[in-house]
Amino acid sequence: MSKTEKRVALVTGASSGMGKDIAGRLLREGYEVYAGARRVDRMADIEKAGARTFALDVTVDQSMIDAIALIEKQSRRLDVLVNAAGYGQYGALEDVPLDAARRQMETNLFGIARLVQLCLPIMRSQGSGRIINISSIGGKFALPLGGWYHASKFALEGYSDALRNEVRQFGIDVVVIEPGGIDSEWEKIAGEEASRISGKGPYADMVAKFRKIQGRKVPPPSVVSNMVIKALETARPAVRYSGGMAARPLLFLRRCLSDRMFDRLVMIPFR
Repeated sequence: MSKTEKRVALVTGASSGMGKDIAGRLLREGYEVYAGARRVDRMADIEKAGARTFALDVTVDQSMIDAIALIEKQSRRLDVLVNAAGYGQYGALEDVPLDAARRQMETNLFGIARLVQLCLPIMRSQGSGRIINISSIGGKFALPLGGWYHASKFALEGYSDALRNEVRQFGIDVVVIEPGGIDSEWEKIAGEEASRISGKGPYADMVAKFRKIQGRKVPPPSVVSNMVIKALETARPAVRYSGGMAARPLLFLRRCLSDRMFDRLVMIPFR
């Protein structure tokens, strides 16, 4: 790539929250940005700012194939893939329908895996590329009512570790971002799903306590965008970056405490 060429980035989940903020930040940093999401109308602002927006559903194979074909045709390269699409399927594990669980895994894991498969030939032919997977501190420990969400993020962590060691030989870096609490639609969707699925019955009291701890002031999505830029602008990025509400203290405690002790800690709000 010549010094005058812009680096090309694809950001998924760019219609709101972290994905939209990352896309906007990359534009301001001088990247050529492709922004994909199901809700195209909600990307009008970043399209006006210069992003190339299009419909992208990471649970539909043809949608992903078409997206990468568009980038190949228009830019003929891809330097950065930011996998930011995702959501939290909440509800007690006894109650969550397995179809909903499968959709959670399709979005938060298999969609990422398929998009990576489609992007790797381009990056490998260039001899360079960075893949940024937006995981969560919830990929290192699990809380009640979020079992399928946590399962998807735990899996993404392991997937990313294997991928990193497979593709480094081609000059491709794989970085995991582990946010804690961040201001986005995620919390509202998770809470509504917990109430819809388990708000009545044996887990109702747990759901009520979960909803009470929601709404706390959390940092803006720019916390995550800053980590993405840091990972992209350094010659040798760290394997993982973490930030957001309580992210580093909780990850530290998870490493230090036994399983039983950590259980007692995370269950305090549910007592």
